[in-house]
Amino acid sequence: MAENEHIHDDNCGCGEDEDLGTVTLTLEDDKEVECAILSIYPVGDNQYIALLPLDENGEANEESDVLIYRFIDNGEDEDPEIENIEDDEEYDAAADAFDELLDEEEFDDDSEDDEDAPADDADDPTAEKDL
Repeated sequence: MAENEHIHDDNCGCGEDEDLGTVTLTLEDDKEVECAILSIYPVGDNQYIALLPLDENGEANEESDVLIYRFIDNGEDEDPEIENIEDDEEYDAAADAFDELLDEEEFDDDSEDDEDAPADDADDPTAEKDL
C-alpha cells in the first residue's frame, strides 16, 4: 500500500466515501443485473448487504428499489455469498436497520454541513449591525 493510501472504513475519519464495489445478480429469468454495494451491516447474529441496481451506463439507478439480502462472509479463501431473506420479520429487521444507517448518514452529513457553514451573526452580540 502506498504511503498516502489507507483502507476506508467507518473509523478512518477522512471524509471520503468508501467504494464497496459492485456485484452482479442473476435473476430467476437468467437476466443479469449489475448492482452497487451500498452497505454491508450487521443485525443481530447475521450480516446483510444493501444493493442498488445500476443502469446500462453503470450509473446508480435512483428510481430502483434498494435490494437487501443476507450476506455470508466465507473468509478470505472463498467468495462471499448472498441469500434471499424468506422470513418477513427478518427482512423487516434488516430493512429497518438499513433505514437507520441512512438516517445516521444524513445526520452526519447535515452535521458536517453545519460545521462548514458560516456562523450566524444574529446570535453574536459583538457583531456589527447595520442600523
